[in-house]
Amino acid sequence: RLSLVGSEMCKETARVKTLVKKVVSAVAVSDNDAAKVALAPAVAAIDKAANKGVYHRKTASRKISRLTKSVNKLA
Repeated sequence: RLSLVGSEMCKETARVKTLVKKVVSAVAVSDNDAAKVALAPAVAAIDKAANKGVYHRKTASRKISRLTKSVNKLA
C-alpha cells in the first residue's frame, strides 16, 4: 500500500464517487448503453483507489460487484 496524504485521498474518493454517480444515474433512468459506458471507468477508478490504499480491497470488490450487478439487471 502506498501512503497518501489526506488531500490526495480526498481527490481519489471524489473521483470514484463522481464516476459511480454517473453509473447510478444511468441505471436510475434505465439507460443500458450509458450505464455500460460509464461502468468501465468507474471500475478502473475503484481498482486504482484500492491499489493506492484509499479503499480496502474487499470494499473495492464489493463496490464493483454491486455496480456491475445493477448494470447487468438492465440488460
